[in-house]
Formats: sequence, C-alpha cells, structure tokens
Amino acid sequence: MADTLLVIEDEILLGSELARHYRSEGWEVVVATTLAHAERALLDQRVDPLVVLSDMSLPDGNALDLLEKIRSQCACGEWILLTAYGSVPDSVRALRLGAVDFIEKPCDQERLDMIIAGAARSSRAQRRLQDEAAAQSRRYPISSFLGHSVLAAEVRSMLSKLSHVPFSALIVSGETGTGKGLAARILHHSGARQDGPLIELNCAALPRELLESELFGHEAGAYTGARGRHRGLLEQAHGGTLFLDEIGEMNLDVQAKLLKAIEDRTIRRLGGDREIKVEVQIVAASNRDLESLVSAGKFRQDLFHRLSVFHLSLPALRERREDVIDLVPAFLAEFNTKAGKNVKFVPPAVWNRLHEHDWPGNVRELRNVVERCVLFAENELFPEHWLQLGGKNQPSAGAAAVTTTPVNGTTPVNGDGEHHNGDHLWIPMDGSMALEEMDRHIIQRALERCNFNVTAAARSLGATRETLRYRIQKYNLSRPSH
Repeated sequence: MADTLLVIEDEILLGSELARHYRSEGWEVVVATTLAHAERALLDQRVDPLVVLSDMSLPDGNALDLLEKIRSQCACGEWILLTAYGSVPDSVRALRLGAVDFIEKPCDQERLDMIIAGAARSSRAQRRLQDEAAAQSRRYPISSFLGHSVLAAEVRSMLSKLSHVPFSALIVSGETGTGKGLAARILHHSGARQDGPLIELNCAALPRELLESELFGHEAGAYTGARGRHRGLLEQAHGGTLFLDEIGEMNLDVQAKLLKAIEDRTIRRLGGDREIKVEVQIVAASNRDLESLVSAGKFRQDLFHRLSVFHLSLPALRERREDVIDLVPAFLAEFNTKAGKNVKFVPPAVWNRLHEHDWPGNVRELRNVVERCVLFAENELFPEHWLQLGGKNQPSAGAAAVTTTPVNGTTPVNGDGEHHNGDHLWIPMDGSMALEEMDRHIIQRALERCNFNVTAAARSLGATRETLRYRIQKYNLSRPSH
C-alpha cells in the first residue's frame, strides 16, 4: 500500500506538477487547493497522510491555523510548509506546532525530495511507536486482572478509578506473586501517561551503589568504572511511569535522595553539577509491610507518606480461589501459543487439586504450574502427573517430587544435594530454582539414571524421544567426560 502525501497548494499548475512528480515516486497524492478542502479531507474523509506539503498562505487563511486546529483531533503526519514571503514569527510558530521544515519558494526539487524523504522516515518511526503503545494498551486493559470473585472485582474497580486521576505516587502491596507488576502496567497503559515510557526497577536486585547510579544516572568518571554518561531511570521515565518493585529493600540513603527527587521534581546525576527536571509518576510495590518497616526504622516515614497518596492492596490467591477457573484458561492459551501445544482438556481431578491448593506463591505459582504442565503435555489433556502440588505422598513443604523410573531398580548416588528415594527425585519448590532450571535438572537426572539412553529416559519421563531430544539440545546436555 502506497504512502499518502497531502499537497495543499492554491497554484493549480504547481500543485499538479508536484502531484505528477510524487506519484511517479510511488506516493498516493491527494491535492487540496484551500484550507477548507484540506480540512474536509483530513477530518471527514479520514485521509491519513504520512507527510503534508502545504503552502503557507491560501485564499481562505494561514496553513498554521489549520495545523493548530487539527493537531489534537487526528494523527496528520509530518508537515512541511512552503512560503513565498517568510517571516520570523511564522517560522517560530511553525516549529512550535511541530512542523518539520519551513522553506521559501521556489524550492529546488532535489532538496524538496530530501526533506520529504526525511519527514516520511520520521513519520513512520512515530507511527511505529504509536502502534507499539496501542498494542501495550490492548495487552494491559483493566480487565486483564482476571477473576470473577468479589475481591478481584474490587481491585479492577480501584484500578479503573486510579487510571482516571493524575496521581503522582502510589503504593501497591501484596504477597509475592499476587500481580503487583501487572497492576503497575495496567495503571500506566490505562492512564493519562500511556504515551510516555514505563520504566521498571527491582530494588532488591541491585546493591546500594548500583541502585543509586541506576536511579539517578552518572557522569563519566563519577566513580571507578564509570567510563561514560548514563541517563538514570528517573530521567528515562520522564513523562511516564517509574515502577519501583520491592522498594522496602532500598537503602535509607537512596530513599532520602529519591524523596528529594520526587518533591523537587529534579535530579542530579552522580558526579554532575546541574539539576535536571523530571516529571514522573511513581508506582512503588512491596511484599513487606512498609508501615512496620517505618516503625522499625528501616524505611523513611516521610518517603512512605509521600508515596502513599493512594494505596492498592492485592489479595492472595487463596483468598479468591474461585478465580483459578478464570486464570487457568488464560495461562493455557498463553503457553499453548509459546510452546506450540494444544492442551485444552482439564480433568475434574486436576480442577479439584487446583482449587484445594493453598497457593503460597499466588498467581505466579499457578502460572508456573500451568507452564510446566503444558511443556510436558503429550496431547490435548492437561497432565495431572506434573502438577506437583503436594499431598499425602509428597514431601514436606518447600519441596516437590518428580517420579522417574529407576534403571535396573538401582538408585544413583546423589552429589548435588537433592533427595533420592526409589523412583522419586525431590526438588525444591521454595523459589530457589527457576522453572527452566527444574526442567533441565529433571532431564539431566533422568538421563543419568538411564545411562544417557534417550529412549529409556523419554519413557521414564512419559515424553517422546523427539521432545526429549529437543530439550537436550536446548539445555546443551551431554554425558560428562571422565
């Protein structure tokens, strides 16, 4: 589909010549001879030009008036203005309104081609950004906080109210895995700052020195290893949202600097000598009781009160178990797409176990369970075998059993700290191992028990040889050399 160029020119011969030339260059050209004609094309006929090439003075007014009028009503592309009588006030106003260039007639055709080509590249880049922002907004609507329970409905109601107010700061609390990150993304993409950036930082993931540098940035030579200038996350989030996860782990010194930045709306890079203005919406999250941390002297009281303009508390999954029936199909669809599977039948026994489980890891734990079961599923049936939710024959809390078939009835010697018991392999379920680590660990031990016989290992895991070979290649597993 050809890109559209709107030419607004009252000189008939010039307008026709420009149309002929740019049609030969592959453009779809629409010509308007008056501002009224151009306005109808843009607003009524929904012409969506990539670039607008307009004379400044037309029989019915100044093109800048039209540009100012329609900027807030439609995405009208990049504007290039032509004039026979240029003036400083007009050029200043043109640039203020976002026009790409302001050039005098007559303009050399080759130069005009270069200017239009540059404007087209800029317009395409802006449209890509707008499309990405729109895609994110569709991905994180308020309805993406799933559940038909009363508690889930209350959270959605609060998210809806918050998305319509220009709050400066907010605290999201809740246990690990309840969806604090999801809430922050919903608030950003549903709110007034959705066109700005969303920057996320886990405060528990960095030591104090790196955390300060990440937040505020640094100049070259600010400290050993600072070889160049670095824009901090507060600066990068200007005009958008900064999501500070696990803010309760932030050092008190950094908390003091963050409070000053929020209050003054300015920051200074480490090693810098000038103030930088920042306009940022802060969403802070913690799975710890911040008020208790304040009482214990581990969190600044003034920062807590500055952040808690609003407080959104997310319920644990065990408090809204009925929402499991809404969450599981969503996770199934997600992981079926990622893994190329078609798991769609969940047996009643599986539903019973899912509803009875306490979900100490909340929605994150449920999501990981569904991912594991989809990855190991061999057909359209959800495999109960891979739930690993605990039970009468399961190990104590914090561990899960993976059943494998021993080779020749023997139990291999364990050198990595996990427990072996006949045909079971116990692995930790306390968050110390990621899902992929568990997957790799299980396959590695099955291969070792079967003396790296892929067929036997696949049979013990209830998988096909093709599936197991794929994972062996994915994790680069091989028989250890002696």
